[in-house]
Amino acid sequence: MSSDDAWMGEAQPYLVPRGAGQGDAWSAEAAAHGRRGGQRLLAVQEVEAPQPVRDFFGIHTSEMVVVRRRLITLDDRPVELADSYYPAHIARGTPLADARRIPGGAVTLLAKLGFTPESEPLEDVAASTATAREREELDLPARTPVLVLTRFTMSTTGTPMEVSVMTMTRHLQYRQRKQAS
Repeated sequence: MSSDDAWMGEAQPYLVPRGAGQGDAWSAEAAAHGRRGGQRLLAVQEVEAPQPVRDFFGIHTSEMVVVRRRLITLDDRPVELADSYYPAHIARGTPLADARRIPGGAVTLLAKLGFTPESEPLEDVAASTATAREREELDLPARTPVLVLTRFTMSTTGTPMEVSVMTMTRHLQYRQRKQAS
């Protein structure tokens, strides 16, 4: 996506459970801009978590997590890889661990399971050069820069519930909220 295609986005719609019959937040956001957003589920599996995920979940190296890997598209063009990690004790035996779409998205399911996301998760943004996997999945030439946004989400009761790592090729504008002093 070129910077001419950019729009101001916010994390909040991705943290609010969707109502019955509502599609996912990305498709709704893209449609609001006259575009077509989509996603394709690439994999759902139990894996050893990367270090930042282990640290956030407070788990040991040998403990597994469930990861849902998705390719995010805009007007049928790949624009983002999104890997969402969940503690295995939360995800096992639920649709989070199944290789199929979740109506309303993972945040809706998590809320039904008693894990309502906090309203202001920690987000970390970094830039890097696309890896071989990212270049292949996102159809990028060698040495292409990407933004990596990692969102660490706890439930309103303080339980670490999700880490999403979003590797994107598009322009990102970010809105910050002022906290009361």
